[in-house]
Amino acid sequence: MTMSSSADPDAETKADRLYLKALNIQYRRERGLWLPIMWHLALRGHTGAMTDMADWLADGGMGSAKDSFSAVGLYRRAYRLGEHRAARNLAISWFNQNNLSAYRLWLRRAASAGDRAAAMQLRRFETRMWHSAARLIHRHRPEQKRDESDFLA
Repeated sequence: MTMSSSADPDAETKADRLYLKALNIQYRRERGLWLPIMWHLALRGHTGAMTDMADWLADGGMGSAKDSFSAVGLYRRAYRLGEHRAARNLAISWFNQNNLSAYRLWLRRAASAGDRAAAMQLRRFETRMWHSAARLIHRHRPEQKRDESDFLA
């Protein structure tokens, strides 16, 4: 949840406050429009906003890595700027697209960046998941107790 570079130290806190406002609008149903705020922040290099925008865009398709404002492009840019959550989310998005080689590649990158949950997933390397999107690609399995701890790590 940081800006890529900024000369003004207050700009980072302003961007973070704006990011939290957009999250509150989106998830807590506060008044306002979250999408323009997220795009504004993503265009200015806010890695949290870039990852959240990519999550939102990935539902409609991954896009091309050459397009820096597609889901893949935003995930990759956020990852390069230090957001390991982007690598894990990109891995899960590739899983949902039934691309297991890209899923494993991005899990490995997330784990090497210090994401403990991605490292746990990489050790197990499951080809079936418990979430509902896995049902669409016929890779669904029942939820297990260990699935709760994956996202808490």
